[in-house]
Amino acid sequence: MAAVAITALIGLGVHTLIGERIAYQGSRNELLTGEIRQLDKQLQEIKDLENTKTRMIARMTIIQQLQASRPAAVHLLDEIVTSLPDGVFLTGMQQGGSAVTLKGRAQSNARVSGLMRNIEGASWIGNPTLAVVENKERTGTGLNHFQVNLHQQTPKQADTGQSITPERGGRSPN
Repeated sequence: MAAVAITALIGLGVHTLIGERIAYQGSRNELLTGEIRQLDKQLQEIKDLENTKTRMIARMTIIQQLQASRPAAVHLLDEIVTSLPDGVFLTGMQQGGSAVTLKGRAQSNARVSGLMRNIEGASWIGNPTLAVVENKERTGTGLNHFQVNLHQQTPKQADTGQSITPERGGRSPN
């Protein structure tokens, strides 16, 4: 009977030892699970920060493009005003990207032709095409109505092959 008792005690001891080891491993697993959850949260925060960074870079790029194109609008308006010959009046202007549409009235077709020649000789605008001309007898206003399409461009220096940068007014290689 002593042998049975000793065997039972040894079995109980082994069972207790294995139970303690299982409990210990369970607590370690819980600790690792908690750490994994924290790392998952940190990974999500990193992804959110990367998304925020991407959005901010896109906004900065747009702002830089707007800053760079701001002087171009001034040059565009200045060139249009300088290109208008006497007897030509603008009634509307529309811009989409680099394409510009001018609508107006002129005392004669020769004045519209003068406008187009002036646009061809301008630095910041060019490529004029006449879209519409209505004869003054048909308009009832005593003036020809016209529409000219043109493009805004960066000026080229004919003798050097360099363009003027609008930001500084200086020259940069082409």
